[in-house]
Amino acid sequence: MNLVDIYFKMKKDVQYIEDELEKSIDTDMRELNQSATHLLKAGGKRIRPVFVLLGGKWGNYDIKRLKHVAVPLELIHMASLVHDDVIDDADKRRGKDTVRMKWDNKVAMYAGDYIFARALAIAAELPIPQLHQILSNAMVELCKGEIEQVKDLKNWDQNFRTYLRRIKRKTALLIAISCQLGAVASGASEELIRKMYWYGYNVGMAFQITDDILDFTGTEKQLGKPAGSDLVNGNITLPALYTAHFGRTRDRFQTWMKEETFWDHVDEAIQLIRSDEGIAFSQQLAERYIARAHAILRDLPNNQAKTSLSGIADFIIERKF
Repeated sequence: MNLVDIYFKMKKDVQYIEDELEKSIDTDMRELNQSATHLLKAGGKRIRPVFVLLGGKWGNYDIKRLKHVAVPLELIHMASLVHDDVIDDADKRRGKDTVRMKWDNKVAMYAGDYIFARALAIAAELPIPQLHQILSNAMVELCKGEIEQVKDLKNWDQNFRTYLRRIKRKTALLIAISCQLGAVASGASEELIRKMYWYGYNVGMAFQITDDILDFTGTEKQLGKPAGSDLVNGNITLPALYTAHFGRTRDRFQTWMKEETFWDHVDEAIQLIRSDEGIAFSQQLAERYIARAHAILRDLPNNQAKTSLSGIADFIIERKF
């Protein structure tokens, strides 16, 4: 089952969440409304809301309850992207001008803050203390991940563990709690809630590693931004880190680093990473995370939700965008 089939089977509920997303950030303040909805209108996979809905299939499924989880999680993700683009001085996101490019950094920062605030307000309508504890902790960890990325910009001395901890905080955790909180909101058993978290964590790690691979192997049309943008912005991801320290062309990387001239050779470095072993190493690690996600699903009852979760895991490792 591919992603299109999964979304088609959930079409009515996915569209309901999409409509609720638009309503959630509507405001009569014109510039705030335009800037806050700009990224929403650029589209996106909406994979976090879909995970919430699938997590909700393990209990008493109620879309009107689940929206108080699905909408906030997508809003938190969107807000973090708006802030990311300010930090990275990014001009393009999803093939469109970023909020900071269309307006300016100040408007983008406050638009992101507004989206964060709306996320919390919507989640607060669901009176489940466990849910709010998990959500607030994830937002704290997300901020830590962002700070770690800023701290490690252009830092070639970071190790694989540092990278993995950062992507857990920046990406995997939000996907993990999307699955987990869908189960929490539907009143699923503690065992199911725990398994949904670990399924989401493993899928989320693979999702970000695959993103980091695609940043080198994808085209600007596929990515919605120039290929190699992460490295150009000083964000050293797994394919680059492996190539620089263990790849066939590591001697050239090491020379650039020793002479402190690496950033004068960044375009050449991108080409070397594309043809070196870092891509294959990263792909293998992503596949290991997906294998763990599938192992968790094997213990669950056979139903449509399980089939869909398995299909999404396969899509993540095979995707080209």
